[in-house]
Amino acid sequence: MNYRKWLIDVAFTGLVAVGALQPVLAADKGGSLTYGRYADSQFLDPVQADQNVDIWILTNLYDTLLQPTSDGKGVNFGLASAKSWSDDNRVLTLTLRPGIKFSDGSPITVDDVQWSLQRASKQDNGIWAFLLAAIDKVDVDGSDKVKISLKNYDPAFEAALATFNAAILPKKAFEAAAGATDADKARAFSEHPIGSGPFMLDSWHRGSDMVLKANPYYWEKDQAGVQLPYLDQLHFEIIPDDATRILKLTSGELDGAEQIPYSRVAELKANSAVDMELFPSTKVTFMTMNTRPEVGGHKNPLNDVRVRQALNYALNKEALTKIVTHGVATPMQSYLSSTTPLFSGEGEPYPYSAAKAKQLLADAGVAPGTEIRIYTLGGSQDEMQIATAAQQMWAATGIKLKIEQIDKATRAAKQKAGDFQMVVSTWTNDIADPNEATSYFAYFPLIQSYRSGWQNKDVDKLYEDSQVEADAAKRAAQYAKIQDMFKEGAPIVYMYESPYPVALSKKVQGFVQIPLGNNVFVKTSLSK
Repeated sequence: MNYRKWLIDVAFTGLVAVGALQPVLAADKGGSLTYGRYADSQFLDPVQADQNVDIWILTNLYDTLLQPTSDGKGVNFGLASAKSWSDDNRVLTLTLRPGIKFSDGSPITVDDVQWSLQRASKQDNGIWAFLLAAIDKVDVDGSDKVKISLKNYDPAFEAALATFNAAILPKKAFEAAAGATDADKARAFSEHPIGSGPFMLDSWHRGSDMVLKANPYYWEKDQAGVQLPYLDQLHFEIIPDDATRILKLTSGELDGAEQIPYSRVAELKANSAVDMELFPSTKVTFMTMNTRPEVGGHKNPLNDVRVRQALNYALNKEALTKIVTHGVATPMQSYLSSTTPLFSGEGEPYPYSAAKAKQLLADAGVAPGTEIRIYTLGGSQDEMQIATAAQQMWAATGIKLKIEQIDKATRAAKQKAGDFQMVVSTWTNDIADPNEATSYFAYFPLIQSYRSGWQNKDVDKLYEDSQVEADAAKRAAQYAKIQDMFKEGAPIVYMYESPYPVALSKKVQGFVQIPLGNNVFVKTSLSK
């Protein structure tokens, strides 16, 4: 089976199906939509950013040569309008759309494309560079074509070109930004970013709100020939507290709100003024465990794999899922969501068994009353419910779970520094391939296996081999082994996979959050 051909067939089959079922409808043009976010962005550079709070804004500011399909499984054309592969699948030629421009009105040139891809693929430049690691060189071919030569076959390369870090930036503007290093320039440039996405940054009051305005030079029109985006403005309000976001939505102060607690979904579905959406996702929710021997100068019981396995067995995932998500979610079967290509799983990795948990803890010499600390996100009802349920379930095995609520920025800093024992975590794929999630969860060299410190060198080798494997069956077998080895090492507590809960005013039309997480506002409108 040719993996690349499979991706292309899926993409274009999906396009035909969607196009056949959706009539061309007139949408109201103009207006400002106010949307409640649970946390603010940190850094608006597509190469250096690494958090969803950044990524899901970046995809509205910047555009890529290819774009993910609405089902998250394939690719469409973006800034490129045509593509062709060499016979050996080692050279990809892309043709740019005519007349495309950045949000400042300057033309997007093949030099910008060449420079952007070279920057994004530089292996010490941002944690996502590995997605483009196969790039050997990018050559300019006339005024509208680039030729991308690969060092090796890469089964996920087209999907990688549709990922946020492959966005095309203006070379001259970026290089003119203040700073001696790429990271310095990126920070300066991202304060006033210039992209080619449907929107552009108008103002940003950190921790409070962000305003995006329609990009007047955006290239895309709808099927009726109307210039996109429909909206004049997007106003994001930062509201960490779930209850406050919902109150503002139901009172009419917000037109939409993300990260709705699952405990409130039924209530909002019954509200005649609200569209309570559960968008299909690749989202998994779990607890990351720090597997290092010491944390904060103290011995860390989670360094023992038996303790990590015990905590997995001692958590009743079926009960937890019902408590937190009210039956909306399903227990995880792998660190990959079941919607991820090459997912491999048969039932829960650690079916609930208090007896097995107690025996493993006894074998590890863990004394009753041993305390373990977990960080949850302040204001998040879901995370507090997760931690409280785990606290009660683990108490039966002698583990005392201490819950500490902190803000997102502080928690992220502690994770990067290895200064934690456990954190509630979520993951969403940004690419229609298992390589990104695996690089984060299981591959040590990138970010030490989701900051857990866990390493299996056989997993590292399998992952590296999978990145260049042309045989689809062999690649699937590699990922099946990785998932099994990761399960055995248990650096996470498996919990559940779930849809994206987004609540919208009835007047909001055309908003979608695709399975890869991207908030797509390009065809969103407000009825008048």
